[in-house]
Amino acid sequence: MLSKFINQIVFLFMTVFGTLGNIYISVNYMFSWFGGPEKKPIHLILIHLAFTNIIILLAKGLPKTMADFGLRNFLDDTGCKTFIYLSRVARGVSICTSGLLTVVQAIIISPGASRWRRLRPKSAWHILLFFSFFWILNALIGMNLIHSVTSVSMNISQLKNKDDYCYFMQENKNTKWTVLSFMVLRDAVFQAPMGAASGYMVLLLHKHHQHVLYLQNSKLLYRTPPELRAAQSVLLLMLCFVFFYWADCAFSLIISINLAEESVVGNIQKFLALGYATFSPVVLIRRDGLLPEC
Repeated sequence: MLSKFINQIVFLFMTVFGTLGNIYISVNYMFSWFGGPEKKPIHLILIHLAFTNIIILLAKGLPKTMADFGLRNFLDDTGCKTFIYLSRVARGVSICTSGLLTVVQAIIISPGASRWRRLRPKSAWHILLFFSFFWILNALIGMNLIHSVTSVSMNISQLKNKDDYCYFMQENKNTKWTVLSFMVLRDAVFQAPMGAASGYMVLLLHKHHQHVLYLQNSKLLYRTPPELRAAQSVLLLMLCFVFFYWADCAFSLIISINLAEESVVGNIQKFLALGYATFSPVVLIRRDGLLPEC
C-alpha cells in the first residue's frame, strides 16, 4: 500500500513538474528568439528539446500516473499504439537533439582560428533541417510498435509485457533484433560526437579557467563571456542526460533478462526513463536564470 502511494506521488510529481518546467523553458526561449535582435541556434535547439520532453512526459508519464491512481483505462488499441509510438519516437528525437546541442555549442565557443568555426550555422533556420531528419529517422525506427502494441482491453493470447494500459505482444525475432540494432546504431552515432564535443568544451573551459586565475593574480577584472556560461549549462545538461540514459539502459537490461522482480525494477526503470525530461529544465533554470524579466 505504501509503495503504491509512493508511486502515485512520484510519477504525478514528475509528470506535472516536468511538463510545467519544459513549458517554462520553451516559452522563455521563444521570448528570446522572437524578441531578441539575434536568432541564436542554441535557443531554437533548446525549444525543440523542451517540446520533445513534453511529448515524452505526456505520452509516457500521463498514462503511468493515471494507472497508478487506478483510473479507468481510457486507451483503446489505437490510443495505445499512438501513445507508445509517440513516446518512443520522442525519446529518440531527444537523444538526437541532445547530441546536436552539444556539438553546436562546442562549435560556437571554439576559437576563431579553429577549423570547427567554419561549421557554425550561418542561420538558425538551418537547424530545422536537422529536426526534420530526426523526426523522420525515429519515426521509421519505431514503426514496429504499430503492430506489436495493443490495449489491455483487447482479448489476445499472445501478450508479453504489460505497460500499464498497454501490452507488448511477441515479435518476430528478426524484426526485434533489426529494430534493436538500428536503435543502438542511432544512439552510438549521436552519442559519440556528443562525448567528443563535451570533452572539447571541458578543455576550452579549463583553458579559460587558467586565464581567469592569471587575471585575478594580476588584479585585473574579467567577465565570463555568455557563450562560455552557456557551455557550462550544456555540459551539466549532458551529464544529466548520460546519467539517466545509461541507468535506464542498465535497468532495462535487468528486466529483459528477468534477474529481478519487475514490479520494483520496472518502476525504477520508468522513473529513469522520465528523469531527463523531468529534471533537465532544472539545470537550465538554475544555470541561466532564463530571462527573469520576461
